[in-house]
Order: sequence, then structure tokens, then C-alpha cells
Amino acid sequence: MDTQLIISDMNLRKWILGAAGLPLMTMAATHGIEKANLDTSIAPGDNFYLYACGGWMKNNPLSPEYSRFGTFDQLRENAREQLRELITNLSSNPDSRIKGTNAQKVSDLYAMGMDSVRLNKEGADPVRPFVDKINNSKPEDFINLLAWMHNGITGSFFTTGVGTDAKNSDRNILHIGEVGLALGDRDYYLEESESNSKILAAYEKYVKRMMELIGYDEAACQRVWENVISLETEFAKHKMTREQRRNPQLRYNLRSMDQIRKDYDNIDWDTYFSDLGVEGLTEANIASPAFLDFLNSYLPTLTEQQIKDYLVYEAVSDSSGVLSDDFQDANFEMFGKVMSGKEEQEARWKRAMTIPNSMLGEAVGELYVNKYFPNENKVYMVGLVENLRKALGKHIDNLTWMSNTTKAKAHEKLATFTVKIGYPDKWKDYSEIVIDPSKSYLENVYNASVWYTQDNYKKLHKPVDKDEWHMTPQTVNAYYNPTTNEICFPAGILQAPYFDLTADDAQNYGAIGVVIGHEMTHGFDDQGRQFDKDGNLKDWWQTEDAERFTKLADSLAAQFDAVEVAPGVHANGKFTLGENIADQGGLRVALTAYLDSMEGKELKDIDGFSPLQRFYLAYANVWAGNIRPEEILSRTKTDPHSLGQNRVNVTLRNIKPFFDAFDIKEGDNMFRQESERVVIW
Repeated sequence: MDTQLIISDMNLRKWILGAAGLPLMTMAATHGIEKANLDTSIAPGDNFYLYACGGWMKNNPLSPEYSRFGTFDQLRENAREQLRELITNLSSNPDSRIKGTNAQKVSDLYAMGMDSVRLNKEGADPVRPFVDKINNSKPEDFINLLAWMHNGITGSFFTTGVGTDAKNSDRNILHIGEVGLALGDRDYYLEESESNSKILAAYEKYVKRMMELIGYDEAACQRVWENVISLETEFAKHKMTREQRRNPQLRYNLRSMDQIRKDYDNIDWDTYFSDLGVEGLTEANIASPAFLDFLNSYLPTLTEQQIKDYLVYEAVSDSSGVLSDDFQDANFEMFGKVMSGKEEQEARWKRAMTIPNSMLGEAVGELYVNKYFPNENKVYMVGLVENLRKALGKHIDNLTWMSNTTKAKAHEKLATFTVKIGYPDKWKDYSEIVIDPSKSYLENVYNASVWYTQDNYKKLHKPVDKDEWHMTPQTVNAYYNPTTNEICFPAGILQAPYFDLTADDAQNYGAIGVVIGHEMTHGFDDQGRQFDKDGNLKDWWQTEDAERFTKLADSLAAQFDAVEVAPGVHANGKFTLGENIADQGGLRVALTAYLDSMEGKELKDIDGFSPLQRFYLAYANVWAGNIRPEEILSRTKTDPHSLGQNRVNVTLRNIKPFFDAFDIKEGDNMFRQESERVVIW
């Protein structure tokens, strides 16, 4: 549920980590709120999140493998169980024994991930060709080495990929971006705190363990650690902040290749792109000029050993998820246990399923929708989306802070939203990906990753494929893409409790309806509003309207900034602003759509709850969950979404119908004075 520009970054890390007017369906039966989810010992006006979700939280304590577990994760677990059945049953499918079929590829990839005996016997052997290639290289091979790393392993030093031109959304261009960091965010390297010290100490242990597992002695392990932390700390100092990355104007700097060669002359761009098979390149977007300026001056200061140590570590670490248990255990100890607070790894079948589920995602997705996504779900969703679209139009009309000129442009953008529901009309062709069980698990994943990388580069000089999906059908999530002005709801999220054909409409509108409204509102949040109806980065707002919007957005950010998520640690309202705007917009628009859909019908209570109460309880239950302290700190640094409790309590405190529904009055913790409420959409 994010509005970041979608630019491919295909590498090992990706695979391993991992109307009113349109009738809705008549329900065969309806049920009300699950009362076991509530904690009625807490008053709704005191803490609505705990009132609505406290029972669920008590009934679903965190198991050792989770750092956070909520209804969102529960839905994902249900989907994973469904996928497990589909994938394991492929082994008895005759197609799985025919080389080159999707069934063969998915089945064999999963089997390789499950074969712990073979993986442990091979140990570090599968990754040794990577290590040897790096260590045997000469200084003059650096740019060739870098291109090889970028072609399916990872984006060391910087990243490149083909994606939409933000100011000409019909064409693809090449983007050059910042390097990623192993710890995920620059603050882990730069801020001094007790938790960061603990993480860095664990990271040192992890880097040394990776090197030990490929045969480095103690002195070499120490050297690699010193070189890795030195480079990554320098990268961290010069990377954009979280808040800067949210500004699409800052990330758009189209330059000619002649200018790029001149400005960043310590990088042999011609050789680099030649090695990657990229031809006819005349320009590229520099997503972070300041970082490239730094890198250009920094590279000549590095020794051959520093570069080799960093690249070896990157190659080994990014491969660890498809190597032996020793590698996987070390990775979990660092990123699962220390950073997120998990107590034990996921079951092997879950880890093994991650690879085919992502790498051959649409092949798995086709199986999934055939069994678990009936057509009536899609019909219902089509009606729901159109109801939400009309409701958002009403909200635009009723805005007091926006001029008629900008409102007209907003209506144009809303009318041109593309809606994708369930699954793509055309499935991705994986015929060129070869999965060969005689080769190692890593080699198979790497070769497929190379194919994906090349598939991305081949989009250069071609028009943007606006029918392409950027999530697989089985994904439990949704997105808005500003450059195609589209909202997408995969089949995976269109399942109970988010979407339930046996629930009453108030609950469906409060759950999946708010998700729809959320994604629609992303088109008008602090990032999405900067793109026009055609998906171009273009200012279509009257100056005064933009100023009034910014003032409201700053006030909303301040509400979240005020929340202490851990002792001495506050939420980041600027970083989470887009999601917070979308949550509020989704809630307000979905309620309007629900009430419009019920016009002329009796609004009945069910089990003692009014329709509005069921609507808001359904929304809160979407974000029910438990979370570990370590994960709170990690998400506050890296996740543009607010924590579940804040998505409910802080957001609802701006919405008057919520106060009316639960009789929340001045003096209650959930009450906010009207003069302090922020209403944007």
C-alpha cells in the first residue's frame, strides 16, 4: 500500500528475503462482529483500538516465529497454507515431470528448498564461484565486476533499473539510484543509542560469521568487518533521509549520458552498460545526485582489498537464504532475532515456498485464483470500487479548502483511475527460465534472477506496459501506482476477514471498503497528488490550494509525531504522512459509499451494534495485532505505515461520525476538540 514509483530491482535479495448505480451481490447470509475480538473491560472512548482488538490480541499471542502478528498476517498465513497445498500437490501432477512446464519449475524449486540434507552437504560450495570471481579479479576489472553483481546478485555501490519516466509516463527510462544498506536504514549507522549499539554488535558478529562459513580465518573476518562497516557508514552519511525519499521531485533528475559521464567520471558507464547488454542509452534519471557526487569522489579512495571484501560479503550475505542451515541460521539470528525480536525461524516449508511464490509468482497465482477466487468475489468488488469512486467524488465536491479549478482536475484524475482486481488478464511467460535440479539451489535462483534483470533492461526504449501487474494475485496487499494512475487489489487480500461475502455490508465497507478508499486516496496524498491524470509528475494544483493542503498535511503529521511508540521514541509523522492521509481518506470515503449504498434501506442493528459501530469495529479489526518491542523500533525507522494502534486511534480521533457512533465526548481519551481535528479528504 505504497505510492513509491515502481522500478524493478531484480536480485537475489528480492527472491530470498523475501457504484452507487452498480448493484452489489445479495448475500446468502450475513453475520455481525466477532465479539471474541473485543475487550469490553476497556471503554471505546478510552482506547478504541484495545476495545475493538483486545480480545483478538489475547486470543492470538505471538508465537516464537513472529515479530508481529495481526489479522493482516493471519490472512497471509491462510494464503500460505493454501499455496502449500497447491505447490505440494504439483509433485503428483504429470506436468511436473515434463521439463520446462511451470509445474516442473515450481515443484522442483520448492523441493530444492526443502532438501536440507543436500543443502547442508553442499555447505558453502554453491557460493564459492562468486567469491572466487571477486577475489581473483584485478583492479581494472572493477566495473565489469560491478556490472556482473548488478546482473542478478545485488546492487552494490549503486543501483540501476528500467522504469517509468515520471514526467512522461508512457515511456520507460533508465534510473540510477542509491545503494541499499544491509540494516535497512541510515539511522542504524549514524544514531547513537543503546538499541543501535546492540544491533551493530550483532551485525559485526553476523558479517564475521558469513566470512567464517566460506573459510576465512579470524584475521580476514576482522578485516572484512572493518571494511564493510566503513563503507556502509559512509554510504549512510550520504543517502537521502526517509523524508527526502518521499519527495518525487527530488528523485527526478533526468540527464544526458554525456552529462553523466562528465559529472561521474570515475565510473566507466560505457563498459558498465555494455556488460549489461544495455544499448542506445542517451539519458538516465539520477534519483539521488548528491549520493552519486559522493560516490564519484569516494571510489578512488578505496583500496582493492576494501572493494573485494565488500563485494564478497554482499554476494555471500545475499545468497545466504538459499544455502545451508548454517548460513540461514546466521541470517535469522541477525535479521530475525536481533532486529525484529523473533524467537525462532519459520518452518522450512514456509521459507522454501517463498522462492517459487515470488520468482514464478504468476504461475503460482494462476493456480491460486482458479481454486480460491470465485467470480462472485470479483463482481462484488467491481461494484464496491465504483461506489467508492463516486463517494470520493462527493468528498472532492465538498472540500472547503480547494478551489473549483483544482476540483475539476481532481475529478478528471479520479475518473481515469484504472482498477485491477484479482488477477491479470494475461499471465507472465516464464518459458525462458530454466530450473534444473542437477544444479545447486543457489545456481537456479541466480540464473532466474539474471533472467529477471535482463527482462527489466529489455523494457528500455519500449512503451510502458500499463497492463502489467506489480503484485502477484496471491499477494495479501494492495497498491496505488501514480505513474499509471491505477489501483490494484490482488485476489489474496480479497479474503475474510478483509472481504467476506457472508458479512454484512457495514463490515465489508469498514474493512475492504476502507482499503479501496485508502488506495484511491493515495492518488491525492502528499506524493500522489503531484502526478496528473495521465501519471505524469506535473503540478496541476492552484498555488493557494497546494498551500492549504500542505498546512493540513503538516498538522496531521504533527499528530503522529506526538505519539511515543517506545520510551523516548516518537512516531515519524512526515515519513508516514502518505499512509496516514490515505487511512483517513479511506475511512471517510468508505463510510459515505456505505451510506449511499444503503439509501432507502433500513439500517439495522446486529448483535446490539449499529451499522456505524460495525463499520468502525471492522476497520479496527483490520489492524488487530501483537508486536515485539524490537519490531516497533525497526518499523518506526523503515516502514512508511504507522503502527496498527496509531492507524486506528490517531486517525479516528479526527472523524466526527466515529464520535457519534460510540458516544465519545469531551473528557474521553479518544476525543479531540473540533478545532484540533484535521480533515483532508
